Amino acid sequence: MSKEKSFHQARLTVAEMGKLWASYQGNTMGHCVLSYFNNHVEDPSIKKIVSNALKLSEALAKEIKAIFERDNFPIPVGYTEEDVSLDAPRLYADEFYLHYLQYTGKAGMSIYSAAIPLVTREDVRDFFVNCLQETVKLMTEVNTLMLEKGILKNAPSIETPRKVDFVNKQSFLNGFFGNVRPLHGLEIAHLFGNINNDVTSKALIIGFSQVAKNERVRKFLNRGIKINHKHIELLSNKLSTDNLPSPTLLDHLVTRSTTAPFSDKLMVFHKIDMFSMKIREYANGASLNGRRDISAMYARCLLDVSLYVEDGAQIMIDKGWMEQPPETIDHEKLQSK
Repeated sequence: MSKEKSFHQARLTVAEMGKLWASYQGNTMGHCVLSYFNNHVEDPSIKKIVSNALKLSEALAKEIKAIFERDNFPIPVGYTEEDVSLDAPRLYADEFYLHYLQYTGKAGMSIYSAAIPLVTREDVRDFFVNCLQETVKLMTEVNTLMLEKGILKNAPSIETPRKVDFVNKQSFLNGFFGNVRPLHGLEIAHLFGNINNDVTSKALIIGFSQVAKNERVRKFLNRGIKINHKHIELLSNKLSTDNLPSPTLLDHLVTRSTTAPFSDKLMVFHKIDMFSMKIREYANGASLNGRRDISAMYARCLLDVSLYVEDGAQIMIDKGWMEQPPETIDHEKLQSK
């Protein structure tokens, strides 16, 4: 029996359906955004990477579509040429494209790595393994170029420990009162990484808010800017207390254009997607933290982001923009008919 035929014998599991569906939404959206970026980028080295990222998003969406077609799964609408205006004036500087790819690359790696242990069918598993490998390759190219251009934001260095030590006092957990210890390496790494995400998110959403057509969407995006700004201040304060630097803002990389390159539907979904990544990243930071004040701060940030994502989903629903993810049969609903 051929491998392809064996795929047909095994139906897609709910995990495989869900992860493929979500990946299709993300990659079709990414294709729209990167097509626009690719139409405006001038720096040859940045253009090469943007072009590679565009080809990758197109190839991944095409492969997901092929799997769905083999399994008679309805092809999602996702995001199409109707959601992007390639000829709209430039909204971001070339440098921003690298920061954007660094941010979205981390999001892709998170999604694909989470999918791999959940899927079992060989073609689907191989697909997500390839997704992860290609995204890691792209991220490496992005970081290498950012390093060459002197714009890579590395977490700060700290003094190398002189010896192995063990925690022997509960004051290690203090954060609000008493003897508060300095930040340890994992706390610094996640604080710095989350600020880096937030400054990229803030610049992107500033551009979106300038070009949004619908007033409700514009208010939603402006609220996102305020959340980003508040979180940048909260997290940066933890680093500055220990005399450590924070990533700088990228707001200056947004142009004065007010012509929309993207549909309001795409921009709202994009911010839901980016803020959903914040939930994962803040949770990771909280899980590797040891101080009570930092735990409380991450809890506060998680609440802000969760409520924002919910409000964005409500806009999508009210506007008829939200596609229904795969779901199980509602037997009670069927019985009531």
